[in-house]
Order: sequence, then structure tokens, then C-alpha cells
Amino acid sequence: MRMRVSFRNALSRWLSIKRLLVLAVAAATCVLVAWFAAASLIVREPLAHADAIVVLSGSAAYEERTRRAAELYRSGVAGKIILTNDNRQGGWSKTEERNPYFHERARAELIAQSVSPDDIIVLPQPVYGTHDESLVLRRHLESVSYRSMVIVTSAFHSRRALWTLNRTFAETGIKVGVEPVPPGGQTPGAAVWWLHLQGWENVPLEYVKIIYYRLRY
Repeated sequence: MRMRVSFRNALSRWLSIKRLLVLAVAAATCVLVAWFAAASLIVREPLAHADAIVVLSGSAAYEERTRRAAELYRSGVAGKIILTNDNRQGGWSKTEERNPYFHERARAELIAQSVSPDDIIVLPQPVYGTHDESLVLRRHLESVSYRSMVIVTSAFHSRRALWTLNRTFAETGIKVGVEPVPPGGQTPGAAVWWLHLQGWENVPLEYVKIIYYRLRY
């Protein structure tokens, strides 16, 4: 009788340990898949030199994007920085006593990062998505005879941005590079994005947008 009870207890403990192992493996697999999904969205295609650095609009993400653009500018990648206008306003500015537009904040941030005001070009036409930006940029770059540009955008947006711009600039002869902002600042890291609300907005939603863009454009 005691042997049966002992055997049952041992079996119960083994089954409990087995369940924990299965759960641990499942959790590790989910984390690995989440990391791979996020990392797959990040692409980098540098250019040693370009006619312009283009900071894509991203509302509040302007801080990380403009800082990366300023780094490229100071390192000599390009002598001009182009900003697009998503026509959105940020929070209240006590200094200006108004809600500045994000492209205005981006320009101010670039100047604070030692970029000459004369080297900053703001394209005033409002854009409402990456495809809109690509069309506005094509018209501008062709009008000034630029032959290359480096796109600066947030990490998880880089794959769709590069795909969209390559489509729009096909057959123009204009080279397109991309320098994503390394995640971990305003954008959650690839390994931990699922722990942040913004990460859920960035990664799963970005895949939805990629599918839409592939079908639409």
C-alpha cells in the first residue's frame, strides 16, 4: 500500500515537473519568435555618401530620428537634411505659446544637434503615410537633380519604408539607402518589444501595414 502511494506521489511530481518544462519551452519559443518577428522588420542599407538625408515623419518619434540624422550629417554622409510634414502638432510649448508641428520640432532638434539651419529643407506639402512621403520626395529630388538619399526612420518601420521608396524611385536612377534608428530608445528593443504597449503598436501593426502596402502599391 505504501509503495503504491509512494509511486503515485513520484508520478505526480514527475508530471508537475514535465508541465513546467513544457511551459518553459513554450515561453522560450514565444520569446524567440517575438524577437525574430521584430528583428526581421529592421533593415539597413547604408550609403557612404548621398545628396541628402531624409527624415521620415513619425510624430513623437522625431526625437530619435533627428538625432540619428544629425549623426550622419556630422559624419559627412550628406550636407543636406530633408524633413517631411505629417501635418500633426505636438504638445504645448510655453516658449512659443502654441502647439508646434512635429516638423517644426524636428527642425529645432536638428539645429540643437549642430545642424546648420541653411542645410535643413522642409517639404511643406502634408503627407499622410509613407507612400505619400515617397511621392513628395520623388518630385522634390527630381526638381533639384539629386541622385541619392539616405532615409532615416525608426527601426521597425525601415523595411516597409525602403520597399516603398524603392518602388517609387524605380527607374529614376536615384539611389535609396536607409539608416534605421537602433531600437532601445523611443522604440522598444527587438527582444522586449512585447513587454511595451508601444511595441504592440509597432511590430504586429507593422506587419499589417506591410501586407496592405504589398497589395495596394
